[in-house]
Amino acid sequence: MTQPQSTTGGPGRLYGVGLGPGDPSLVTVRAAELIGKADVVAYHSARHGRSIARSIAERYLTDGQIEEQLVYPLTVETTDHPGGYRGAIDEFYEEAAARLAAHLDAGRDVVVLAEGDPLFYGSYQHMHKRLAHRYPTEVVPGVTSVSAAAARLGRALVEAEEVLTILPGTLPEEELAARLASTDSAVIMKLGRTFPAVRRALERAGRLADAQYVERATMDAERTAPLAEVDPDTVPYFSVAVLPSRIGLPAEPAPVAVGAAVEADGADAADGAGSAGRVGEVVVVGLGPAGPLWLTPEARGELAAADDLVGYTTYLDRVPVRAGQRRHGSDNKVESERAEFALDLARQGRRVAVVSSGDPGVFAMATAVLEVACEERYGDVPVRVVPGMTAAHAAASRAGAPLGHDYAVVSLSDRLKPWKVVAERLAAAASADLVLALYNPGSQSRTTQVALARDLLLEHRAPDTPVVMARDVGGPTERVRTVCLADLDPAQVDMRTILLIGSSQTRAVTRGNGTQVVWTPRRYPEV
Repeated sequence: MTQPQSTTGGPGRLYGVGLGPGDPSLVTVRAAELIGKADVVAYHSARHGRSIARSIAERYLTDGQIEEQLVYPLTVETTDHPGGYRGAIDEFYEEAAARLAAHLDAGRDVVVLAEGDPLFYGSYQHMHKRLAHRYPTEVVPGVTSVSAAAARLGRALVEAEEVLTILPGTLPEEELAARLASTDSAVIMKLGRTFPAVRRALERAGRLADAQYVERATMDAERTAPLAEVDPDTVPYFSVAVLPSRIGLPAEPAPVAVGAAVEADGADAADGAGSAGRVGEVVVVGLGPAGPLWLTPEARGELAAADDLVGYTTYLDRVPVRAGQRRHGSDNKVESERAEFALDLARQGRRVAVVSSGDPGVFAMATAVLEVACEERYGDVPVRVVPGMTAAHAAASRAGAPLGHDYAVVSLSDRLKPWKVVAERLAAAASADLVLALYNPGSQSRTTQVALARDLLLEHRAPDTPVVMARDVGGPTERVRTVCLADLDPAQVDMRTILLIGSSQTRAVTRGNGTQVVWTPRRYPEV
């Protein structure tokens, strides 16, 4: 066969052409035009020789075209290549690029076919990286399998401020679970042999019930089903798992004020199942000390999955508003009432997230919830605690490593315990030469504790002991500074401040670049 020659004398053009998800009628007009006019049409295939890309484009091919079949030397098999799997694949891509470059140098236009979109997990991108800087290139987008899957399910992927996450199923199972827990919607690609791990990850993230399965979307062998019902042995590579938008699910009832009676849903409320037959639960979620950068993926996922959010209004305001959720804010002095309210909601079958700043188990809402949950009437309501970054650890990170050795955590608040107990614990920790993290040091109604604590600690510590004063760490008004214990000014301390009092070994050092760091050595001197 006579090969087409250039009519311009210059190099040919490279086209990466997206074919869409599988139905040939979903090929774009631009893609069809380029396929029909190309001198060379290239496509990838496995060693069996069949190419899905070519089968989609077949109706658009014309007589006299050169076809370049780029056959992968392996897919998931083992190899004796000295560079292993990656070495074998890279060598294949280099050889394939060289074959296409020969056509381009001869002035022939080359179309590389790609299922879906060329630059979305597509084989074409490996040719693009090797050739696009050398030859005139155009990429023609195609309908992705993600869009096709949503269309075949008839479900929105994302709406309003929801976040869509695209994940390869080849990620480690723990990484998948963390990412699935922290997003609103998701699509997981590359199933096949990865399906069992993907299913487990969805289950660990609490998202399995929402997951949908789509196989060969828009093709003749298309299949859709709830993912939990799919036999792992039947799953091919060309399938995806979809977590659709949460918006548009059954409408939420109006919010109820904390402290108001929560009506039981008939007899179901007594056994922890709501009108939908679902067992409710309470999850106490730590928000960390400030904004979203301090929130763990697990906590983010629990907040997104909740039917109801319950908490101190200031902390509740840190959680993004989501359609379908009820929010129940209250004052910061009604912890027991808040816990009871959350447990009553859970008895109706609601999934309730009780929000707490920092870590919920450190001077926060976990204890309040568990205290009430241990009452007989709530004995069957599941309660979980999801940890968060503590204020002490956040403050320590800003200063350096003041908690690098043994330390004690003490609340200076005497609202729930006598000051005599606070003073005894401070003295015991100080005499043991522990670093101290002091929570709740002062408020509008408590103005004497910081001075009392300072004077007590000066009986055990040197006046120049470093004290880290950290206020609103991670927030817009963050301020962290280090002072000597003798210079600690109670007027500079409020409820949003945490104090880290060094031990006899703690050092405050100004480094060569002018920055100051505070650290406590890991080793303690021999006594």
